[in-house]
Amino acid sequence: MALLHRPAPARRPLAVRRPLPRTAARPAHPVAPGRTLARDLALPLGAVGAALLATALMLTGGSAPAPVAPAAFLLLTVVFSALARPVVVPVVALVSWLFYDGFVLNGHSDLAFGAQDRTALLMLLLAAAAGACGAAAVRAVRRRSAR
Repeated sequence: MALLHRPAPARRPLAVRRPLPRTAARPAHPVAPGRTLARDLALPLGAVGAALLATALMLTGGSAPAPVAPAAFLLLTVVFSALARPVVVPVVALVSWLFYDGFVLNGHSDLAFGAQDRTALLMLLLAAAAGACGAAAVRAVRRRSAR
């Protein structure tokens, strides 16, 4: 059995919008202030950097001096947390700690949470906070001087 419905009302034609001409004051693709590709890619690049650093330290066969590995991971964490968005900064430190703890401290990709592991996590979290605070201070100074 077929049901008969009333016909749908006729729709008005859509108004054609013409694009405004592009000028120097209005760029073709507006970019939000403070949004850069480095801020979006800081976490993946930090993970790749931590993986490469852990690989390089494993290739030395443990012949590197003891303070070199933590200092290298701290520097890596500071750099990538300075580039990252503030929400992602703890994750950057956590990823760095996972590679440091799993491959450098304990070897054979074993994660532990002993005293040395907790100390390393705290150091990397503080390094990430320092990098993020430093980047925020630089951005604040740039904004203030731009006024």
